Amino acid sequence: GTNGHAVAGPGVPALAGMDKDELVRRMNAFKSGIRPATVMQQISLGYSDAQIEQIAGYLASQKP
Repeated sequence: GTNGHAVAGPGVPALAGMDKDELVRRMNAFKSGIRPATVMQQISLGYSDAQIEQIAGYLASQKP
């Protein structure tokens, strides 16, 4: 959802306010294939490590 807020539905976590290091860890797990996914793995492959850090910083700074 917008600014990291989850849309209604089961199994969709809100990213707003999540710990930055945790977000980076999860995105890198998707990118490397350690954490299996269909959509997130493809999306994460399009970002550099620096971009993932920036995205995680932004989402972590949002109010939950």
